[in-house]
Amino acid sequence: MKLISWNVNGLRACMGKGFLDFIASEQPDMLCLQETKMQPGQADVPLDGYREYWNSAEKKGYSGVALFTKSEPLSVVLGLGIDEHDHEGRVITAEYEDFYLVTVYTPNSQDELKRLDYRMTWEDAFRDYVCKLDEIKPVIICGDLNVAHQEIDLKNPKTNRKNAGFSDEERAKMTELLNAGFADTFRRFYPDLEGAYSWWSYRFKAREKNAGWRIDYFLVSERFADRVKQAKILSDVFGSDHCPVLIEVE
Repeated sequence: MKLISWNVNGLRACMGKGFLDFIASEQPDMLCLQETKMQPGQADVPLDGYREYWNSAEKKGYSGVALFTKSEPLSVVLGLGIDEHDHEGRVITAEYEDFYLVTVYTPNSQDELKRLDYRMTWEDAFRDYVCKLDEIKPVIICGDLNVAHQEIDLKNPKTNRKNAGFSDEERAKMTELLNAGFADTFRRFYPDLEGAYSWWSYRFKAREKNAGWRIDYFLVSERFADRVKQAKILSDVFGSDHCPVLIEVE
């Protein structure tokens, strides 16, 4: 079973940059998208053979997640069930027979960390949410978590220490999430691999220089980790400022 997660930074724009050809080539069983920046029906997304589920932000052209799946879920839930967090289209949970799949687009702390306090509240609510799911059955979490966890996860850690996505506070919350019983699948396979990034700024030829950040993840319940047979960052796929990430599950 192949799962792909991709922050498309505007699905309509990405569809004009090879998105459909990429999906046709990869044929994932489950495709999770973040930052769709659209409402359902705003564009035709011709992915035959997939059921589709959308959680869009109330604010148009902002945030939003989507799930395309070849196998029908037992149930689908939009959001966390907490009003404070459920207006920006950030979470979809699909229940399958032996796991939950959660696609998430974590709020950005923004310049000068002006949204960091909200981000901390979000992190605690999200961790509590997935831990409750994990009590029932294993969980696969994927998406743009908007944090580079360790220094190895970005090109310039020293100059970014107090910036959004690499603040001590955000990194600590990621550690808490992992310590709550989740595994970072990519680091399980490649614990010491440097230069493995999933997002590059559009400025300063960052992607050309591979001056990037690894902020897109597949996390799984620890007891599920042995079923993950492969984890990849598809850095040669263009169409967004992020590239897709992938796991294959037995």
